[in-house]
Amino acid sequence: MNGVLLDTVGLVAVWDRSDQWHTVAVEAWAGIVASGAPLLITPFVIAECANAASRRPYRGSGERLRQRLVALRGFIEPTIQEWEAACAAYAAGRIGGPGIVDELSFAIMRRLGLQRAFTNDGHFADAGFEPLF
Repeated sequence: MNGVLLDTVGLVAVWDRSDQWHTVAVEAWAGIVASGAPLLITPFVIAECANAASRRPYRGSGERLRQRLVALRGFIEPTIQEWEAACAAYAAGRIGGPGIVDELSFAIMRRLGLQRAFTNDGHFADAGFEPLF
C-alpha cells in the first residue's frame, strides 16, 4: 500500500504554529496531500492528538480529521495480535525507546505494508520506516 500513517508529532506540528517543526511539517503535509496518497490513522494517535490539543485553539482538529478519515476508510483499528505485539515490544524496550502508541503504529504499518509516516520521530526510522519530515 502506498498510504501514509499519520503520527501525533506531525499532526500537532501542523496544527500548532508555535511548534518548532511547524514550517517543515506544513510543507511535508502539502506534499502528501498533493500526492493523493491514502491517509491512515489509528484511534490511539487520535487519542494522543486529542490529549495534546485539549487546551489549545486547535482542539477540534483531531476530531475533524478522525471524521474525515472514517469516511475515507483511513481509520485503522489495531488487531488484538497487534496490541499484544506492541505491548510486548514496549515492555522489552529501553528507556527513551518508542512509546506504546508508536509500537502499535509499527505493528499496523507492517500489516498494511506501509513504509511512510507523517512524523519526524526517529523511532520510526529506527524501526525501518520513512519519516516524512
